[in-house]
Amino acid sequence: MDWQEISGNWVLVPPRSTAIVHFLGGAFVAAAPQVTYRRLLERLAVQGYTIVATPFVNTFDHTAIARTVLNDFEQALDRLYSTVLRKRYLPIYGVGHSMGCKLHLLIGSLFSVERAGNVLIAFNNFSARDAVPLVEQFSPLFAVEFTPSPQETNQIVSRQYQVRRNLLVKFTNDTIDQSLPLKEVLQTRFPGMVVAQTLSGNHLTPLGPDVNWKSGAVFTPFDAIGQWMRQEVYRELHQLERTILHWIDPLSSF
Repeated sequence: MDWQEISGNWVLVPPRSTAIVHFLGGAFVAAAPQVTYRRLLERLAVQGYTIVATPFVNTFDHTAIARTVLNDFEQALDRLYSTVLRKRYLPIYGVGHSMGCKLHLLIGSLFSVERAGNVLIAFNNFSARDAVPLVEQFSPLFAVEFTPSPQETNQIVSRQYQVRRNLLVKFTNDTIDQSLPLKEVLQTRFPGMVVAQTLSGNHLTPLGPDVNWKSGAVFTPFDAIGQWMRQEVYRELHQLERTILHWIDPLSSF
């Protein structure tokens, strides 16, 4: 199972796909999601989920980004259904990290899409002044702000968001997470349909790469260190993977 580029997206297709994951990463690391989120996405693919990871470059117009990534995703979907997926229906789950969460919220609010659910990891909805420190030097003159602004985003979601089933993931050592206010908005719109989980980790936990440590013919202390690193350094990422997989399909075992 190898990564392939389809209509500007990076795609993984397992032999027997049970659902499709549309993945959107965080600002500044979303340009190469097949690299920056490789471990997480490949683990989801191993469990039977076709991965469509859509790269994007951050700008101040988040509505335009949401429209572009949705168009790119739908083009890849058309290609997949006409080739490897052979036009059979598969549920679609949005999975986003940080700014990717905001984009999924805008997609689910502003456009007509069908989603079985969204997984929103470490949601971030900062203003331009807080997200980009350089803006502070120019904002008095140019009043630069993201479109939509944080307040406008909350209003749009509270009135128009159509994805009923949502998992919010917050990390214990994440100082820029804004999942709690989002949880209140979503619970008001869809009572009883929102699951919120707090996991060990920080804002960068989903970016953890994989480490393939291969011991030699003789097991050495270095091999022991390598195995310990694999078990401990990636423990938080493993927990995130299990949380996502269990929420998508509670009856599956991993």
